[in-house]
Amino acid sequence: MTRVLHVLDHSLPVLSGYSSRSHHILRAQRELGLDPVAVTTPKHGPGPAEETIDGITYYRTPVGTAATRHSLPGMAELGLMRRLAARVAEVARRHRAEVLHAHSPVLTAWPALWVGRRMRLPVVYEVRAFWEDAGVDHGTHTEGSLRYRTIRAVETAAMRRADAVGAICTGLRDEIRGRGLPAERLYLIPNGVDTDLFHPLPKDPDLLQRWDLAGKTVVGFIGSFYRYEGLDDLLTAWAAVARDIPAGRLLLIGGGEVADALRAQAEALGVHQRTVFAGPIPHHEVPRCYSVYDVLAYPRKAMRLTELVTPLKPLEAMASGRTVIASDVGGMRELIRDGVTGLLVPPDDPHALATALRRVMQDPALRERMGADARERICRERQWKTIVLVHVDTYARLLHR
Repeated sequence: MTRVLHVLDHSLPVLSGYSSRSHHILRAQRELGLDPVAVTTPKHGPGPAEETIDGITYYRTPVGTAATRHSLPGMAELGLMRRLAARVAEVARRHRAEVLHAHSPVLTAWPALWVGRRMRLPVVYEVRAFWEDAGVDHGTHTEGSLRYRTIRAVETAAMRRADAVGAICTGLRDEIRGRGLPAERLYLIPNGVDTDLFHPLPKDPDLLQRWDLAGKTVVGFIGSFYRYEGLDDLLTAWAAVARDIPAGRLLLIGGGEVADALRAQAEALGVHQRTVFAGPIPHHEVPRCYSVYDVLAYPRKAMRLTELVTPLKPLEAMASGRTVIASDVGGMRELIRDGVTGLLVPPDDPHALATALRRVMQDPALRERMGADARERICRERQWKTIVLVHVDTYARLLHR
């Protein structure tokens, strides 16, 4: 039974695609006979020093205040990484860890590398997105700027020092290989789904009542409200569609940096009374929330981040037998076969999105067919218990080299 310490940015009960992926990986590893626990960074936020969720133990790193006092670039991040490294070392000794497994951003990788070298433990670094690209969307820097190039260099250096590097999709894997990493140190670990947890369900009557959706055709989104998700384009498209489908409703579950802007946009477009902002929900309610939807939309913006990275939430929707519409960007093309398991539309094009929404909202037979095809593909190709086998092989190789 290999004892693995995962190093995460944040985790459940904070609800995000990142935390969901992490939790499913740890649960699947445990089912395969591994012994995984996790440490989260101070960015997870305040809470108990240790908590167990679905049998998985998460150790927290104290938030502290010292890192917020620095004005020099990088000093706050360095302080965060030092505190995280101390916590990783403490938990590694307590758990008698045999492998350290960091998951991006790079703020988790360096503490794991420092501790791994000191304790003579192999370090795996799993890349879900490049931090420099996420910063472009968040507006902290521009592509090609000095800060962008610096973060890219720090990220590349961490990958080169790790004993093995995982990528969640072929776009990221190819990018990492282009930075000089040999193929034998790389592995692919795509997003997956627990198909026993996410499966087709009849519409939940309690949720229909909670959000006043009985008898409605429901389209919407579950996830984090980031700019790159294109929810402003979804609202613009919805304003056009709502006129033609009186029984339609838009349901947005989640929250994030653009939540207030989206509410204001719904008001300005005059669709606020037919749009439900449900806010964040407990993670255990997510599977049954998919039941109330007829269509899930993922209109991601066209940018380097979305071309390289595949999201998790569309897979949950597909496993739940729901129709999905998504932007035709690289990260989505890896998940959806256009016209078979969902629809792809041009990114940054609310008019094209509105046309696709009308088509599927007005055609129940099409929704049923695509939802069934999507579920079948997910069960065949994207189950966590199969995907995570690559970790078993990777750990064994590192421990017996």
